[in-house]
Amino acid sequence: MTEIESFFSDAGSLSKVIPGYSPRASQLEMAVSIANAIEKKSNLIAEAGTGTGKTFAYLVPAILSGKKVIVSTGTKNLQDQLFKKDLPIIRKAIKTQFRSALLKGRANYLCTYRLENAVNSSFGFSKEDAGALSRIKAWSKRTNVGDISEISDVEEGDPIWAQATSNIDNCLGKECKDYADCFLVKARKKAQESDIIVVNHYLLCADWSLRETGFGELLPNADVVIIDEAHQLSEIASNFLGLSLSAKQLNELATDTLVEYFKDAKDMPNLRTACEDLQFEVKDLRLAFGMELRRGDWKDLEENPKISAALESVHKQLDRLAEQLELASVRTKGLETCFDRVEEQEALLDSLINDDSGKWIRWYETHSKSFTLSKTPVDIAAEFKSFMKQHKASWIFTSATLSVNNNFSHFSKGLGLYETESKSWESPFDFEAQSLFYHPKGLPKPTESDFTEKIVEFALPVLKASKGRAFFLFTSHRALKIAAELLADKIDYPLLIQGTRAKSVLLDQFKQQGNAILLATSSFWEGVDVRGDALSCVIIDKLPFASPGDPVLKARLNAMEKQGRNPFFEYQLPTAVIALRQGVGRLIRDVNDKGVLMVCDPRLLKRAYGHMFLNSMPAMKRSREIEDVNEFFRLLNQTEQNKKQQSVEPTQ
Repeated sequence: MTEIESFFSDAGSLSKVIPGYSPRASQLEMAVSIANAIEKKSNLIAEAGTGTGKTFAYLVPAILSGKKVIVSTGTKNLQDQLFKKDLPIIRKAIKTQFRSALLKGRANYLCTYRLENAVNSSFGFSKEDAGALSRIKAWSKRTNVGDISEISDVEEGDPIWAQATSNIDNCLGKECKDYADCFLVKARKKAQESDIIVVNHYLLCADWSLRETGFGELLPNADVVIIDEAHQLSEIASNFLGLSLSAKQLNELATDTLVEYFKDAKDMPNLRTACEDLQFEVKDLRLAFGMELRRGDWKDLEENPKISAALESVHKQLDRLAEQLELASVRTKGLETCFDRVEEQEALLDSLINDDSGKWIRWYETHSKSFTLSKTPVDIAAEFKSFMKQHKASWIFTSATLSVNNNFSHFSKGLGLYETESKSWESPFDFEAQSLFYHPKGLPKPTESDFTEKIVEFALPVLKASKGRAFFLFTSHRALKIAAELLADKIDYPLLIQGTRAKSVLLDQFKQQGNAILLATSSFWEGVDVRGDALSCVIIDKLPFASPGDPVLKARLNAMEKQGRNPFFEYQLPTAVIALRQGVGRLIRDVNDKGVLMVCDPRLLKRAYGHMFLNSMPAMKRSREIEDVNEFFRLLNQTEQNKKQQSVEPTQ
């Protein structure tokens, strides 16, 4: 028996640290395949169905290999779970000694230099912001690692963190007086000295795009790169390879320059005026976009005289600020850094306005008080393939959803992985016994104006049969809002609505209440794990096709058409199939879970492409009759009742 086989056996090391552990053949097979890929220095696409235990299946062979490994996950939450929960379990069980490190992006670490600047500045802060800075200052004296997630009384999303963290634009690097005690530098140093480094896709792609100087020293030294939640990588990588300039960046430049002005350049009133005028022009540009929140094509800007004029005013004001900062930059490192930033932002805005190479998709997005101007590459496959060749590591790509109709071509083409071996392992869960797929007759067409109102009527008897305990997932915020208003008067169970509270708070409430109905959109379709009776039903309103009006998608589809390809079958359909598989994956998370899946889109059976979705689903029992749903929940409730009675009966 090999070391890996022994580790995962019923009497192996893992069984000694996990109560009730039982071996899974698929987990062992996956671990062996990954070990072979690492040994051969080859690449592998590894799809593992829910319940396989893929995290341990890739961590154990990676650690046993003795090589330097980077593990990249989809989000910071998954990063924390892997580092703080999964790795400690393996550390208890495994004989091999290894050092591990958690590394996040620089915005997650306190910058003591910028905090001191803000606290001591005569630049005015509101009472709330001043209070938050005071609490951050108190925490700064207690923290050992400077990770801003440690502090509970200042929200991670609070804009004031911009004054107490750094970014690639405003970091002074080795010339900073606090460099020796910098939390980010310490975190990177620890990562460089570790065997297992846990990052997220955003940080991995930041290294790829060469914007995060310093982290770039890690990848060339890695022998193995494991990409978990790999289905997210293509989109994140596409965003990072692009370029963007936001109102937030422009305003931060003006604010940081004002802080430096009050500290070291009060005798230059023109510098202050240039900063304030830039803030005014940025605000004016946001107003020119109008009140509607949207993503749009760059042509919209060029064809709108008001927006074009406001954009030109921002451009001119950046030039004016650059002139003033050039004069001031000789005084201090802080002012010199601001001058470098204004030059970079001016050049970036130039490239956004004047690019017509055809290699980029130019677009914009408006937010409630801000905007972003962006350009994104049409295709990243060649870039990613080149990136992998530069780093002679063994690359492992894994997720529960990488294939479409048992085919990996959509995923592999998107990243240029044409010659990479792919393997798949089915979920060990018994979906036929544990679940029911309900697709009722008579569903309305998704194009009907009252589609949401009608599907709510179809969903009501299911929600009553399940006694709440449901995720109702939508493909748009508009549909969610309509459904929330309708259900408020028609259901007796607690309603939890995405957007009313933080995602983590909603999930905790859902688990605690035990009979709630959570209404949510895309952010709850994946990365959410609710085990047990609290979630016994998942209802999905539509097949999750991306909006054809999205400027980036539209440009990408047009480019595929010009190449003589079929964008619907090559891109839109497989992307929607993977998204649906993620949503369906919320239902059964444990060997004891049971539940009903309801999909309200009639295109599943009425369009030829519906079989692509159906063939990619778990092997559930299927029904079109509400009576079968009622019977499923009757038996489930009976089983639950029997369990409760047994648990309270006195032992004989």
